[in-house]
Amino acid sequence: MSIQKEFVLRYRDNGHVRFQIPQRLCNQQIAGLLTAGIANIQGVHSVTLFRRQNKLAIRFNAAACNFPSLAKQLFQVLAELEQQGHLDASAVPALSKSKRPGLKQRFANSGIKRWFGDKYQAVKETAQAAKILGKLSTKGPKALIRDPEKATIDFLNDILALYLIKAHWTRITQEWLVRPLAYRYEWLAAFYLFFLLVRSRRKK
Repeated sequence: MSIQKEFVLRYRDNGHVRFQIPQRLCNQQIAGLLTAGIANIQGVHSVTLFRRQNKLAIRFNAAACNFPSLAKQLFQVLAELEQQGHLDASAVPALSKSKRPGLKQRFANSGIKRWFGDKYQAVKETAQAAKILGKLSTKGPKALIRDPEKATIDFLNDILALYLIKAHWTRITQEWLVRPLAYRYEWLAAFYLFFLLVRSRRKK
């Protein structure tokens, strides 16, 4: 039976789908190849494969890649893996009891650890950027003493601009730059916000 027929759609919403997948796709090596292939599909934002639950979650931009197109390209990725021999039963090593990971290793490979790691990295990057932006926006403690209200507003504006860029960076690089006319209103909004940011720096 084709591997595609073993996929079961468990949830579907605008830009978010979840599948129940066969056990052989949850092997660490195969899971890495599968998620990497899906991540290369245009319009896909994130791919999460829950190996212990045999679940695959995909978030995507429905305007750039609708569900039928996503499903077709997903099955194409599976077909390529099958042709390369990665999905053969003999190629998937069985996990014996003696080689089963312990609690510490399971936690290291779990999504919880990755989630905390991603959040820690995001907070660290934001703190570093905020420190730099604080120096640039206030131009030192003298500006804060001279006009604390303007220095505080400039700093908060920089933080907001940083957050918006970070939150939309994937879409900017993978969608807005590729199809500028389709996202012309988003570009107009970005240019207008940049104009307001520059305008707030002008001396009265």
